[in-house]
Amino acid sequence: MSTNEVTEKKKENSRETLLKEITLQLSTALVALKESLGEKKFEKRIKKAAKLLIEGIKSKSPQKAPAKKSLVKAKAAVPRKKGAKKVPVAK
Repeated sequence: MSTNEVTEKKKENSRETLLKEITLQLSTALVALKESLGEKKFEKRIKKAAKLLIEGIKSKSPQKAPAKKSLVKAKAAVPRKKGAKKVPVAK
């Protein structure tokens, strides 16, 4: 296995673990809602909520820095009107 594959598996495992923990905590905290909705609807909504909660969380594992792009950019040529003459500035 390459190191990249190992990192991806750790990342997936940490996300799965986090998802399970959040699902468990939400379901224990919202017992009254579970009784009013029913088991099946409640579980689906809890899973959706947990996914939304962990969506923005970044993993703590080190990641490669993105490749730097060259700083030199080509200047676009400014189109000039034909027939337009430069007038010298009078002092």
